[in-house]
Amino acid sequence: MGRLAQTDGLTEIQRDILATVRDFVDKEILPVATELEHRDEYPAAIVAGMKQLGLFGLTIPEEYGGLGESLLTYALVVEEISRGWMSVSGIVNTHFIVAHMINAHGTEEQKEHFLPRMATGEVRGAFSMSEPGLGSDVSAIRTRAVPDGGDFVINGQKMWLTNGGTSTLVAVLCRTEEGHDAPHRNMTTFLIEKEPGFGPNPTVPGLTVPGKIDKMGYKGVDTTELVLQDVRVPADRVLGGATGRGFYQMMDGVEVGRVNVAARGCGVARRAFELGIRYAQQRHTFGKPIAQHQAIQFKLAEMATKVEAAHQMMVMAARKKDSGERNDLEAGMAKYLASEYCKEVVEDAFRIHGGYGFSKEYEIERLYREAPMLLIGEGTAEIQKMIVGRRLLEEYRIAD
Repeated sequence: MGRLAQTDGLTEIQRDILATVRDFVDKEILPVATELEHRDEYPAAIVAGMKQLGLFGLTIPEEYGGLGESLLTYALVVEEISRGWMSVSGIVNTHFIVAHMINAHGTEEQKEHFLPRMATGEVRGAFSMSEPGLGSDVSAIRTRAVPDGGDFVINGQKMWLTNGGTSTLVAVLCRTEEGHDAPHRNMTTFLIEKEPGFGPNPTVPGLTVPGKIDKMGYKGVDTTELVLQDVRVPADRVLGGATGRGFYQMMDGVEVGRVNVAARGCGVARRAFELGIRYAQQRHTFGKPIAQHQAIQFKLAEMATKVEAAHQMMVMAARKKDSGERNDLEAGMAKYLASEYCKEVVEDAFRIHGGYGFSKEYEIERLYREAPMLLIGEGTAEIQKMIVGRRLLEEYRIAD
């Protein structure tokens, strides 16, 4: 283990968890990641291993069968997993967001029904907010839920569900007519249980997962659409038991998701740095390793500085959330910085590899295709800067 990306103040339990995950990544993920990624194959054996380690219940409270760990612990685990293969972190990310939302906002019945089975990985969560006609503009959601007796009937189409096919529980944000002028007060989150798989769902009439979206990177994990045609959902599956709160519940989930994406960026950047500094010592030009050329040393210094800065920003954002304080400023900064730095570190490692970086035989080729997803996931850089800018104006508002 190198000197970079160390975290001060961890408990012995946190250090033990991270050591276990790091060993799992080195033995079970890194040796097979590139092969599975090139085949776009779901990492079933890796997921089974993560279940055995208890990672699906890492942050779920102990009373519901989880480990009860903090967001910081989870973020550091995600950083380690992403160092091995970013797609694997996506499998636990949306699961974690849904578990967090149920724990923070769900009714006691919803917590008792879902959380123990989510802790074991028996129930796996997906998070559904985006739609084909909207990106960052959540207020433009068109998927609609209409009350009908003791149920709601949902019609619409969702987009970019990570784990859309393999999940058994989807948190879906829909428009409900609450009579408010503000669009965000007319939204509700529904918890929809389904069978895993693609096509029409055998247990939820009207619900269809058309198939996997073919992506440039971020392969292995299934990314899908979700089509809902007259899907009936019982009223007791409204998250929290009351309509009109969905926007705030989802934004809480997105906030922890942004820390997660920052952690992914840190993990991918660290792996790219490891690959770059190793190759720079193995490759010779003009009679010496290219690591002895000043231009390469400068590049390595810049890469290491970015890895360290992103890690510390991510840790700060996670600790802020764990303290119970508002962390949208820190989460936005961390997500923006880590994703941008990840892109730059990966590109520099790619340049260090020269022509070999363009070959699928080298791991850096995979990282080069994975990094761009982090620039978009959980909000683009422009959205992060808008959030950060607004919060700064709140913090530094001058007196009238």
